[in-house]
Amino acid sequence: MNRFTILATMVLAGTAARLIPHPPDFSPIASLALFGGATFARKRAAFLVPLAAMFLSDLVLGFSSITPVVYGSFALITCLGFWVRRRPTVWRLAGASVAGAVLFFVLTNFGMWGLGDWYPRTFSGLAECYLAAIPFFRNTLWSDLFFSAVLFGGLRLVEKRWRWLAESTPATA
Repeated sequence: MNRFTILATMVLAGTAARLIPHPPDFSPIASLALFGGATFARKRAAFLVPLAAMFLSDLVLGFSSITPVVYGSFALITCLGFWVRRRPTVWRLAGASVAGAVLFFVLTNFGMWGLGDWYPRTFSGLAECYLAAIPFFRNTLWSDLFFSAVLFGGLRLVEKRWRWLAESTPATA
């Protein structure tokens, strides 16, 4: 077993959490994207693993009109992971988790307004869309912080237990 296998297993386990009942918008996927960006050395794997995991779970849960926006927001959150990887600290990780939650909120609700049929395509319709989404943002923010702590903290514990898994650079994939 190598570092990549352990990281990929953590990502798939986190994705499985998306398939079990959970509160609305309390999902590990944004944290998986951040984790992928921060831990996989190859950028292709950093994007591919969390997006493939999302795609597999969407095969079960279904797709929506804003699926491309959702996937795009996760790709951007992966890029935040590249920023975390340069100098990983708790504060940088917490900041990236908050930034990812805000990015997801802004992009997906804009997508819901622009691509969905729920709101008129006016400024007041856009404002209504964002206002209606505010109660869900709390769960998004808490889940991003929680799952990031679980993923990054879990990796740290595994690396302490099995020192050969710890690398000075992110895992190769």
